[in-house]
Amino acid sequence: MALPFLPGNSFNPNLGKSKFHKSQLFDYRNDISTMVGEHKSGIGGAPLPGQKLKPRHSAFPSGEGSDKPAWLAFDRQVLSFESYFQEAVNEKREEQFRVRKCKVYFYLEDDSIQVNEPQVKNSGIPQGTLIRRHRIPLPPPNEDEYYTVEHFNVGKEIELYGRTFKLTNCNQFTANFLRKLGVQVNLPENTPSDPYSNYRQQLDDSMQPLRPYERYDTLKQFLDNDGKVLRFYCYWDDSDAMFGDSREMVMHYFLADDTIEIREKITPNSGRDAAPKFLNRARLPKNAPTPLNQPGEKTDRTVLNVFGPTGHGGRYILDSLKTGAVHLDFYHDGDLTIGSVVNVWGRKIVICDCDEFTREYYRSKYGISEFGPLQYKAPAPGRPGRVVPPYNGFGSEEDSLCSCAGLIPKPPRRDFIKFMEKDRHGLESNVLRFMARMDTTKPIDADRRFIISYFLSDDTLLVFEPPVRNSGVIGGKFLERGRVKKPGQELYKSDPSAYYLAQDLFVGAKVQFNNHIFVLIDADEYAFMYMEKHSPEFPVAHVHNILGKLKAQALKNTDDIKQFFLRNDPNGVGQIPYEVFRNLLTQVCGNKLVEHEIMTLGRYFSERQDEKVNISVLLGVAQEQLRKHNFENFTRLKQLMMHHDTSRTGNITRKKVRMVSKAFHVPVSDDLLRAILEKLAGTDDTPVNYQEFVDLLNWRENPVEPLHYTAAPATLSNWVGAESRDNVMMVQYTPLMGEIFGANMGDS
Repeated sequence: MALPFLPGNSFNPNLGKSKFHKSQLFDYRNDISTMVGEHKSGIGGAPLPGQKLKPRHSAFPSGEGSDKPAWLAFDRQVLSFESYFQEAVNEKREEQFRVRKCKVYFYLEDDSIQVNEPQVKNSGIPQGTLIRRHRIPLPPPNEDEYYTVEHFNVGKEIELYGRTFKLTNCNQFTANFLRKLGVQVNLPENTPSDPYSNYRQQLDDSMQPLRPYERYDTLKQFLDNDGKVLRFYCYWDDSDAMFGDSREMVMHYFLADDTIEIREKITPNSGRDAAPKFLNRARLPKNAPTPLNQPGEKTDRTVLNVFGPTGHGGRYILDSLKTGAVHLDFYHDGDLTIGSVVNVWGRKIVICDCDEFTREYYRSKYGISEFGPLQYKAPAPGRPGRVVPPYNGFGSEEDSLCSCAGLIPKPPRRDFIKFMEKDRHGLESNVLRFMARMDTTKPIDADRRFIISYFLSDDTLLVFEPPVRNSGVIGGKFLERGRVKKPGQELYKSDPSAYYLAQDLFVGAKVQFNNHIFVLIDADEYAFMYMEKHSPEFPVAHVHNILGKLKAQALKNTDDIKQFFLRNDPNGVGQIPYEVFRNLLTQVCGNKLVEHEIMTLGRYFSERQDEKVNISVLLGVAQEQLRKHNFENFTRLKQLMMHHDTSRTGNITRKKVRMVSKAFHVPVSDDLLRAILEKLAGTDDTPVNYQEFVDLLNWRENPVEPLHYTAAPATLSNWVGAESRDNVMMVQYTPLMGEIFGANMGDS
């Protein structure tokens, strides 16, 4: 019973509401005012009196967590149902209706539906996707609404475009999802069988052939051995025929189908046409050639006439024993071995060798380990040497030889790699300089001295004569830089001439340049150091080889050598002057050791007096260069070095000091910078105090007495010899005696 509509008996319908907005119900369409909000709600989203709001999408209960939209929350989530529909079949006696099984998919993200029918063998019906994925409206009179998740459950029937689908089952995900929505999932139902499909299945099961056909299965062999080919090298001796000879062949055996292909090796200028194949790929019979068979004689199956006339009305059966079949024996992989003779349609081909894959195949399958090739032909004659015409005297020998190599003359190629490795780089000049004199009896020429420079980058020589005042000889360049031939060679010949190399130049050697004989009497310090550093290339600078020669001669005069050292070293210091040491080796070895080998031993066992350069001199030169370039930004330089000092110890490596100085464009040469850093830190691993380094370079605050430093010109007249001899003053003979006679003799 309702309460009367009196004061105090009515309720305020707006209690608890927070939304009071109004929907837009009117608008203009084609400039005509029209009502467009038939399906829109009233104030605050509440339906109008008598209005029924039609749902547009599935409504899911809100759960805990973030409020995501359906297209994101249910992305790739699909409800799957098994279903069927019954289709009537007209004008057919065998069946009146057909039951077709389907799969119905409902996509939760947009309420779209897709229906697929599985393929059935020999159904004769177009199957697959019956209804493509889209939103499907409800059947009339509710065609303005669409199917949602509430319409799906096991046991329900849904009508899709006039076809009624019965949902019989669903997968586990679908069942769990429907239970979470509060839907009670019905039990699965059985799909009715199709009567005509059962009838067809009974017919197929009752069929039993009288005799099954014999099956030849070659697919497995093809799949296992496709692309695998055995290669044999063989020959066919056709010398018995007129104008015949021995012909080389290559046999290919294809493991995929047991076929053989033979190709012939056509040598150049053989007079034969280059046919692509000697034998086309096919199975090769062993007893070929064979007579031709009559039509019908060779068949895959043999048919026997049991009784009755031939033709219509007779009874036939297949001959399982194949009594009248024609069998041909073909070559297989087991018949092909090295040394075997293969009958190729009447031609006897001998297998001589095979490739590595074929050897591995026979080794793994048949256990064959011996694959000795057969020698069937004489060794090929050697290629005749190329006859080069003799040198004609025009240009260099290399240039003349290049003109014989082709129709278009090309200049000789330089050894660019050697040039880049042995070219001058910093303080590394790669130039060996030797002091020489003329081997002559003329008094004027005997006093002349020459400097022979050997350039390692291109094996060229340069002879320079330092000018001497009041000598009556004009000094300067004596021989232009170039390669010099060794004497005693024929001028016009085909073989290339021999030139002087770096190994031919050493102290004590005699060389002849353009009929002038020179004797090398000294070398500069760089030449000695380079030859000792690369001692395997220079035998005269190899200490171990020299000690071996000296030991062979010294063992014969052990007592004399001991008495010699006692006379020249009465105090037992263990050192003797270099000249005394040289006289001893000359007396003991005679001509067995050259002068360069004696000097190498003296340098190896000597006390050398290296020239010491004071750091104040280096700083004076560096500050002079900075002063000339007006460089004063020492504070910024110190800050950059502090930036590289990550541990804030005040020290960085020499490499970083040089890198920062180069990046900051400090106007000091790299060689001078290296020398200063070497004085401050002896080794590369020792860190440098960069604050002290910058303070030493600061010519404003810490000036050093200026030095007028002028770089010497790079000419060959600066060195006048006797440099290496002055560095070697005293020779320590005690370790030398230990190397020759053993440790006990060296101590005594």
